[in-house]
Amino acid sequence: MLEDHSPSEVPADSAVRSMTGQGTGRVESELGSLTVELRSVNQRGLRVSPRMGDLLAPLEIRFEQLIRSQLKRGALQASVRFSPSAAVLPTMINAEVVAAYVAQLQQIRAQTGLQDPISLTGLLQLPGALCGTEATTIDPETVWPLLQAATELALQNLDEMRAAAGAATAHQLRLDAAAITASLQQISTLAPQVVIQYRDRLESRITRYLEQRGLEVAELDLLREVQVYADRCDISEEITRLSSHLQLFADTLGGSEASGRKLDFIIQEMFRETNTIGSKASDAQIAALVVEIKCALERMRELVQNLE
Repeated sequence: MLEDHSPSEVPADSAVRSMTGQGTGRVESELGSLTVELRSVNQRGLRVSPRMGDLLAPLEIRFEQLIRSQLKRGALQASVRFSPSAAVLPTMINAEVVAAYVAQLQQIRAQTGLQDPISLTGLLQLPGALCGTEATTIDPETVWPLLQAATELALQNLDEMRAAAGAATAHQLRLDAAAITASLQQISTLAPQVVIQYRDRLESRITRYLEQRGLEVAELDLLREVQVYADRCDISEEITRLSSHLQLFADTLGGSEASGRKLDFIIQEMFRETNTIGSKASDAQIAALVVEIKCALERMRELVQNLE
C-alpha cells in the first residue's frame, strides 16, 4: 500500500527559501545615514557583488562576510549608500569634481529631455566626489556599526521575502507531489491487471490458432510464457522506490536546512524511476499516468531551481 503524501502547510521552522527577493535597511547616527539595498536572484552557489563608495571600501570584506554568514545560495547585488551629516559633509566634498558632474548631467538632461532631479547623495557616490585627504576625517571603522546594523536589517527583510516566496513554492511542490502519489496509486492498482490481461489475450490467441490446426498446448508451457512476460514488465520495485522518493521529498521539504540542491537530486531520481515504469509497463492507461507524473515532475524541477 502506497503512503498518502497529501499537501500540507510548510512547518514554521522550515528552511525553504526562495533565492529571489530584495531587502532594504536604513540607519542613522550623528555621522549621517546609511542605506543597504540587497537584491537576490538564482545562482548555483553564492555570489555577492557589493557596490560601496570609496570611503567604505575598507569595510567591504567584513560586509561581504556578514552577508555570507546568513545566505547559502543566490546571486546578490549589494548596494551601500552613505550620506554624511552636515557636521562632517563640508570638509569632504570635492566641489570642482561635483560641479563638473552636475554640468554634465544638466547637459544630458537638455539633450534627452529628461527631468529627473539631480541627487546630491547620488553625486557623492561618484568617483572623486569626496576629497581623498579630507575623506580621512571620517574613520571607516566608526561607520562600521552603521553598516552592520543596516545590513542586518536588510538581510532580515530579504529573508522574510524569500521565506514567503519559498512557502508558496513549497505549497505548490506539495500539490504536485500529491498528484504524483495519486497517479502512482492508480498505476499500483493497474499493474497486476496487465499480466492477467496479457495471459487472457495470449491464451485466447493460442487457443484459436491451435483449434484451426487441431493441435494442443500444455498448460505449463502457457504459464511459462506468461511468467516470462510478467517478469519483464514487473514494475513493483520501481513503484516502491518512487513512493520512497516521494516520502524523502516531503521530509526534506519540511526540514530545517537549506534543501534546494537535495530536492533537485531527489526529483532526478523520481524521473529515473518514472521512465523505467513507462518503458516496462506495456499498458495504455499506465502510459497516460506516466505522462502525468512526468509533467508534474517537470513543474517541480523548475520550482526547486529557485530554492536556496
